[in-house]
Amino acid sequence: MPRTSRSALLAAALVTAVAAGPLAAPAFAAPAPSKYPRTTTARTTTAPAAVGPDTEALAAAVAGLPDHDATAALLRVGGDGTWRGTAGVRDVRTGAPALENARFRAGSVTKVVTASIVLQLAAEGRIDLDGTVQRYLPGLLTEDFAPVTVRQLLNYTSGLRPGASLGDTVEEGYPHRFETLTPRQVVADSVAQGPAYAPGTRQTYGNIHYTVLGMLIEKVTGDSYAHQAQVRVFRPLGMRHSSFPVGADPRIHGPHNRGYDWIDGKLVDVTDWNMSDRFAAGDMISTTADLERLLFGLFRGRVVPQPQLKEMFTLPDVPGARYGAALERLEVNGKVIWGKTGSRPGYATVLAATRDLSRTLVYSVDSTDAKGDGLAVAQRFAFPAFNR
Repeated sequence: MPRTSRSALLAAALVTAVAAGPLAAPAFAAPAPSKYPRTTTARTTTAPAAVGPDTEALAAAVAGLPDHDATAALLRVGGDGTWRGTAGVRDVRTGAPALENARFRAGSVTKVVTASIVLQLAAEGRIDLDGTVQRYLPGLLTEDFAPVTVRQLLNYTSGLRPGASLGDTVEEGYPHRFETLTPRQVVADSVAQGPAYAPGTRQTYGNIHYTVLGMLIEKVTGDSYAHQAQVRVFRPLGMRHSSFPVGADPRIHGPHNRGYDWIDGKLVDVTDWNMSDRFAAGDMISTTADLERLLFGLFRGRVVPQPQLKEMFTLPDVPGARYGAALERLEVNGKVIWGKTGSRPGYATVLAATRDLSRTLVYSVDSTDAKGDGLAVAQRFAFPAFNR
């Protein structure tokens, strides 16, 4: 997911990249026409006002959906006091209310799972973080590349260029949404372009680093990436509703809210989309409850052993670094937040928390501008969680 234009906004805003999708449907004006009922439910567990979440701001964030910018939102705020909110519609054609337990495409939040698996393998002595791609995946990189370490893939300093894509925007990708671009084709295109810079000298966020890590996991374990995610992360944490599509399957199986995006002035349903090219960088399907389990389990050291877990919270010594292994460091209202965003057509996802878990946030927003800069969605749905 390109972040050149987004990085400054995210650093100032919080960890939020919103995904959107396409499916032909009636167009919205802002505010939404009355034919689409506004539905909001919220549950609050109180905490002392000085430390608990800003429940009024959170309720205001989800009020009024669907509208021009989003058709549904699922929020879970935790830590010192909790708040849950569900708003909007499951399908704009029927007006059925949004499902609280809906599954959605988590996009680049997948990278948190990928980094966790790699760090587990490092703890087991099966991967050396200072070992190179050339050692573990011989022949993948050409002689044009200096040694690229596993750690440099984890923290986005590998110097690899973005690989092949079926479209850099929703508009470009939509006509190709049922086509298949394999991870190997993505990496081969990246390698053919040569290195962008010497490994370890710059940090450039991108999917390519984690696509290679997915290939590395499969090579070291002799197993599929998806199965390793199941046995190492999903099952131990009780993430029963998280999975990866089988092959090029474009559907989200199980209960889900439809995802939409504006294309040529029309609101288009983009729920069904083959995401196989995203692989270990962005192909996960999950729920907000499951991602909350991942967030708490990870930060408490139940997923990655503590000696390796520090990699996620350590920035590389390069100019302007904001990412450790998968996670991004941001400061919001004086609080240091670590988290990850995800953006796929129809769905925007955020997983974020203070290091001590005194405040946590997980959300899925059915944004109608998934590949935009995300600032408006961040201000509306993410900021209130960290108001105090």
